[in-house]
Amino acid sequence: MKYIPHNYQAYCTDRIISDPNLGLLLDMGLGKTVITLTAINELIYDRFEVSKVLVIAPKKVAETTWSTEAQKWDHLKHLRISKIIGTAQQRIRALNTPADVYVINRENVPWLVDYDRNAWRFDMVVVDELSSFKSNKAQRFKSLCYVRQHIKRFVGLTGTPASNGLIDLWAQICLIDQGERLGKKITHFRTKYCECETHGGHFTTYSMKQGAEEAIKSAISDICISMKAADYLTLPDCITVDVPVVMDAKAKKQYKEFEKNMLLHVDENTLDAGTAAVLSGKLMQFANGAVYSDDKEVVKVHDCKLDVLAEVIEGLNGQHALLFYNFQHDLTRIMERFSKSGLEIRQLRTDKDQQDWNDGKVDILLAHPASAGYGLNLQQGGHHIIWFGLNWSLELYEQANKRLHRQGQQEAVIIHRLITQETRDVDVAAALEGKADVQNALLEALKARIKEIKSSSPTVGGRKDVKND
Repeated sequence: MKYIPHNYQAYCTDRIISDPNLGLLLDMGLGKTVITLTAINELIYDRFEVSKVLVIAPKKVAETTWSTEAQKWDHLKHLRISKIIGTAQQRIRALNTPADVYVINRENVPWLVDYDRNAWRFDMVVVDELSSFKSNKAQRFKSLCYVRQHIKRFVGLTGTPASNGLIDLWAQICLIDQGERLGKKITHFRTKYCECETHGGHFTTYSMKQGAEEAIKSAISDICISMKAADYLTLPDCITVDVPVVMDAKAKKQYKEFEKNMLLHVDENTLDAGTAAVLSGKLMQFANGAVYSDDKEVVKVHDCKLDVLAEVIEGLNGQHALLFYNFQHDLTRIMERFSKSGLEIRQLRTDKDQQDWNDGKVDILLAHPASAGYGLNLQQGGHHIIWFGLNWSLELYEQANKRLHRQGQQEAVIIHRLITQETRDVDVAAALEGKADVQNALLEALKARIKEIKSSSPTVGGRKDVKND
C-alpha cells in the first residue's frame, strides 16, 4: 500500500528525524507506528545516522503490530523486524538475528539490559506506550535508566501521558531527556512542584503546588508534541450512554452491610474485606454480581447486572458488540448466561479471534482492557462497546475505547457503561471523568501549533508531502 501521509504525520516524522529526544503524545488512531517507522527508515537508509533500533511495546503489540505495519506499507517492506519474545533461548536467537528493528515486550526489558549491560547495541530506542514507564520504582524503568546514557536517540509514544495526574510525568520525561527539565530524581521533582501530606505516618500523598501545572507544561513543551485525533481526523462521533443497574432489595441491603462492616455472610460463605483498599475492590465485584471469598471461591450475590446486559444485547438487534469485563468471574458468568443464546460469543485470545471479529463472524467479543487496550485494530467488526465493569485506570479505559473509535470506523461509536446505582460503580465513573480533565488540560497546553502545516505542504526528508483528501 502506498503511504501518503497526513500533514501532521509528515510533521511528526520530521521531528523524530531532527530531534534526538522526543515525546510524541499522539492520540490513539493517529498512526504513531507508521510515523515512527517512516522516520526510522529515513535515519537508517537515507541518513545513515542509526544502525539498530529497539522498540519496547506491550506484549500483544510487540507480537504483531510493528511487523504487520512494516509489511503494510510499500516504503517499509524492506525493513527487517526481529521480535525478542518467547523463551530466553528464543530471545537470544532473535537478538542475534541481523535486523533493522528489534521489538521486545516491556516485561523483558530488565532481562535485555542485564544481557547487554556491558555492550549496549541499540543507538535508538522507541518506547511504545511510554506511560507504562510512569513508575519510578518499577524495574523496567530502573533498567532502562541504567543504559539511557548509551542511547543516542529516544522516542516516547503515548496518548495518555498523565492518566493519574501530572505526577505521572516525571519518570516518562526523565527517560526522554535524562532529567534535564523536571529534575534528575523524583525527589527534585516533588520538592519543586509538589505539596506532600503524610497520613498518620503510614503513607504520603502529593498534590501540585499552585502554578506548578503551567510550569511543567512550559518546561517540557520543546520536547513534546501533543496531538488529539479530533483536531486532525474526521472521526465518527463517540457517544457514552450510562445504563443504570438497580440491585434488588436483598442485594442492596447486603451491599450496604458489607460497605459498613467490611464483613458479610452470604449463605455459608463469609466475605471479609479487611482493609479499605480491599473493600473498594470487593465492592466493585459486588456491583457486578459476584465476589471472591478469602479462599478464592466465587460467591454469587445477584444477577441484576447480567439481566441488564441481556437487555442491552437484545436492544442491539443483531449488531455486534465489544464487551469489556473486569474480573474473571465476570467473564465466567457472562459466558454461562449467554451459552444457549444462539449468539457467537467469544473471548479475545488469538489473532484468529481478532480476524473473525473484523470479518463479522462474532456477535459478542469479550476482552479484558489490560490485554486488549493497546495496538489492536477492531474497528471493522462493530461500533458498540459495552463496559460490564469499569476500572480505575483512565489509560486502560481510553485505550480500550479506541479499539473501535479510530481511523477506519464508519459508524458512530456507542459506549454502553453498565453502572450499578448507589455503589462503587458511580464513584469509579466519576473518577475517570476527573482524571480525563487533568490529562486533557495537559494535552491541550502541549498541542502542536503548526502554522506551516495549515498553510503549506511540508517535506519529509526532502520529499514533498501530498495531502490526503
